[in-house]
Amino acid sequence: MESFWIQTAIGAIKALTFVCDVITFPVYLVLQRPWETRQQSRRVKAAVVVDKSAEKFKFPEDDPEAKPVSNDKQMVQYRSVDPPREIHVKMLQANIDTLEKMLKYVSKIYSNQRCLGTRQILSEEDETQPNGRVFKKYKMGEYKWKTFAEVDKSANSFGCGLRKLGQQPKQNIVLFAETRSEWMVAAHGCFKQNMPIVTVYATLGDEGVCHCINETEVSTIITSHELLPKFKNLLSQIPKVNTIIVMEDQLKPTDTTGFKEGVQVYKFQEVIKLGEQNACEGVAPEPQDDAIIMYTSGSTGTPKGVQLSHQNCIATMKGFCDMVKINSDDVLLGFLPLAHVFELLAESVCLLNGVPIGYSTPLTLIDSSSKIMKGSRGDAAVLKPTCMTAVPLILDRISKGINTQVNSNSPFKKALFQFMYNYKVRWTNRGYKTPLVDKLIFKKVAKLMGGRVRLIMSGGAPLSSDTHEQIKICLCVEVIQGYGLTETTSAATVMDAKDMQYGRVGAPLTVTDIKLVNWEEGNYRVTNKPHPQGEIIIGGDSVSKGYYKLPGKTEEEFFDEDGKRWFKTGDIGEVHSDGVLKIIDRKKDLVKLQAGEYISLGKVESELKTCSIIENICVYGDSHKQFVVALVVPNPKELEDLAAKNGITSTKFEDLCDSPVLEKAIIKEMAEHAKKCKLQKFEIPAAVTLVKEVWSPDMGLVTAAFKLKRKDIQDRYQKDILRMYATS
Repeated sequence: MESFWIQTAIGAIKALTFVCDVITFPVYLVLQRPWETRQQSRRVKAAVVVDKSAEKFKFPEDDPEAKPVSNDKQMVQYRSVDPPREIHVKMLQANIDTLEKMLKYVSKIYSNQRCLGTRQILSEEDETQPNGRVFKKYKMGEYKWKTFAEVDKSANSFGCGLRKLGQQPKQNIVLFAETRSEWMVAAHGCFKQNMPIVTVYATLGDEGVCHCINETEVSTIITSHELLPKFKNLLSQIPKVNTIIVMEDQLKPTDTTGFKEGVQVYKFQEVIKLGEQNACEGVAPEPQDDAIIMYTSGSTGTPKGVQLSHQNCIATMKGFCDMVKINSDDVLLGFLPLAHVFELLAESVCLLNGVPIGYSTPLTLIDSSSKIMKGSRGDAAVLKPTCMTAVPLILDRISKGINTQVNSNSPFKKALFQFMYNYKVRWTNRGYKTPLVDKLIFKKVAKLMGGRVRLIMSGGAPLSSDTHEQIKICLCVEVIQGYGLTETTSAATVMDAKDMQYGRVGAPLTVTDIKLVNWEEGNYRVTNKPHPQGEIIIGGDSVSKGYYKLPGKTEEEFFDEDGKRWFKTGDIGEVHSDGVLKIIDRKKDLVKLQAGEYISLGKVESELKTCSIIENICVYGDSHKQFVVALVVPNPKELEDLAAKNGITSTKFEDLCDSPVLEKAIIKEMAEHAKKCKLQKFEIPAAVTLVKEVWSPDMGLVTAAFKLKRKDIQDRYQKDILRMYATS
């Protein structure tokens, strides 16, 4: 009976929306001009370079029979058809070719405007939970801001302070800290004295940290209050280090005692004051000088230091400015690791455009974050950002959170939400906006991030089409996906904001060229139909000179040709007729099963991660077997619900993970989800192990950008992999 009334009510709502559509259609047609939106989505964004010396392109509109394949059957090269935009042109006019010049330039233009913001922590207090447990929570205030002029002055003083402490130009210095305003001040202080910064992920293991420090032969480390104690044990393994500079905590005093004899520990503000008292001339870097030696946490092997010059960074900034529209009232929420090239360059673009950056952490991001006191507001609610960066894993979690919230509603509310979601998707795909539905239904969801977010930039890994669509629809934001690597200073492609298709990573930036090169082993060729396919090779000024102290590896993956520096990515892509790239595979992720089928492990994982019960997943394939298996990190709440459906009364997470009944139930759930994602039968894991721990960077099983460290995961769970193959 309840189902009948729900269907009746939804039917009435459908009838009402139909009447509203009929009445408002002419108005929306005139005001929104949807045909223009569809036309902009379909426009050609990149074309094939057919004459490199003459810089000529092949355009489909010039030749209706033209196909995006050059005469060379081994390779095809693409370039953006868009001209540089205003900011790019201004950078050229002002001769901004280093990061040192960039900050000097913007500090004059935006002198008294907000630049870097930090949320004030007023106190840490005990909060008793409903179950009687007591947790430490922050009582927080407003954001405290430094202007562009103040940031420039602090950076000047910090650089001079480093000089006074003995640090010399062109001498490497390690920056090992969480994302915060002092990180950016320290980095620019180093740039002003031509000191290359060595960036190390805060979540990198001890062995990796020591490797990065010793390989770059640094004597000075800049770190944070939280990470400082780590060095009491590490200093014996990093003998050249004699100076540590620590960014202070807002509440707790920093203990600088008990360190190895001969090692001096200074507080961040002490170094700034030292620089103020000992003012010095800056040492301006040249464009080709190293700005950053960025250590990738790497999905395989020992971390590699990628040498990024000032020219590399400036080139990426020009390309990003040509693709991402910045508004005068924008505010960026900064919380991804600044040691990740994507976050660092995204924040640099904001500084270049005079956009203030308010810093946050996952512990204080939203009202429900773990360190926010009950009844208090998270950073996003206080800052009210308009832009933010994200990696796909974060967006997947937001997407699952939306689904969980919807599923917990009454059957009527759930049905209403689904109807409105489908309604918005239908009209959005036609090029229309749905302001009334947004206000009544979806803006409530958007308030989680402060209510003003208009743009989310996703990078670091491919974003699934389902997550992309749901975040765009439910949060009422533009989601722009990009593609790049540390080796290319995060530059390669960025989605056009008007592109209405999902699952693609955009056309080449104005500063990069993209090549597809045949990979015969995987049957990816530029002559494939309907789209050329091959390994992605990226060229341009954003491409690194190579790996620090690894000439063999550099020669293997980098090369110079046609006056450009090129990098072999190992990723497999296809380029569509409008010049937009889609990542379809990765050479290292491809497994050939016993029966001869090729499986892209990354593709399967990306699709299955959108299944509500799967928090994370690593698919493993043995080339001597006929099927793949999976290690699954389950969502605790969804796992409990599944257990209840299968008559299991225990609610202890560890017990549920050990249950053979739930393993079979999850295999069934995955198989049903895989069919919706159009995976082939041989791509669906035939056995699973439910993993009891959440994979995090500090465990060494995922990178700081949350990419799987496949080899480390396989080594850790080797017994489980053998068991799955033995019992299936």
